[in-house]
Amino acid sequence: MPYSAVTPEMVARLVKDDSQLILPTLILEHLPLHAQIIFFGALLSVIMSTASGTLLAPSVTISENVLRGLVGEMSDRRFLWMTRAVVVCFAFLVTGYAVYTDATIHKMVENAYKITLSAAFTPLVFGLYWRRATTQGAAAAIVAGLATWISLELTAPDGLIAPQFAGLLASIAAMLLGSLAPQRYGVPQRPA
Repeated sequence: MPYSAVTPEMVARLVKDDSQLILPTLILEHLPLHAQIIFFGALLSVIMSTASGTLLAPSVTISENVLRGLVGEMSDRRFLWMTRAVVVCFAFLVTGYAVYTDATIHKMVENAYKITLSAAFTPLVFGLYWRRATTQGAAAAIVAGLATWISLELTAPDGLIAPQFAGLLASIAAMLLGSLAPQRYGVPQRPA
């Protein structure tokens, strides 16, 4: 059975309707059944792996670094149940967002990494590589990065500087200022 050639008209039609359908249409129209099964199996595997990591990473981070500090000492069993509850909450939030948004999968992933860049990247890097980094600096970096990113995303998404990059710069500045300022939040300094 001869394969039909990929036509610019087909691509133009799919770009107009939904550009995400170009690759699946090409696979369905131009590959044999066994190759289609391999492609779509691999695609589902990638989606499930990404969803799993995206769901578990923030849940464990919040449970371990935020809630454990707020709740205090707890048994491993209680911590496990708390982490499970956070995973379920994140699952509902993410599912709700995915169902009610008109954004493409690519745009949703892009938005998820904007949050990571503006809020989590600076405390992670400074915590690993700068000896003077403190909990107060990390908290200031998270708050400043998120506040700057969200405010610019809402007011000037196409401004002179990308909102997530402005959030990154604000996060760096807040990390430096929060870590170098007198410590009022976080782990108390050990006496000399």
